[in-house]
Amino acid sequence: MPKMKSVKGAVKRLKVKKNGSIKRGTAYRSHILTKQDAGTRRKQNSPKTISKADEKNMKAMIN
Repeated sequence: MPKMKSVKGAVKRLKVKKNGSIKRGTAYRSHILTKQDAGTRRKQNSPKTISKADEKNMKAMIN
């Protein structure tokens, strides 16, 4: 049986941390940030992780 291919879009966007959780990016961070208030921009700087419910599917996409 052939090997399963990883989903390249997921590989580029997600990274597995040492504790096994998956790090992800934040939406609305690319440009025109002047329209967002400072609190929103500050919250988007903090690291984000995938929820426990989605972790199994995301790991299958990456590996």
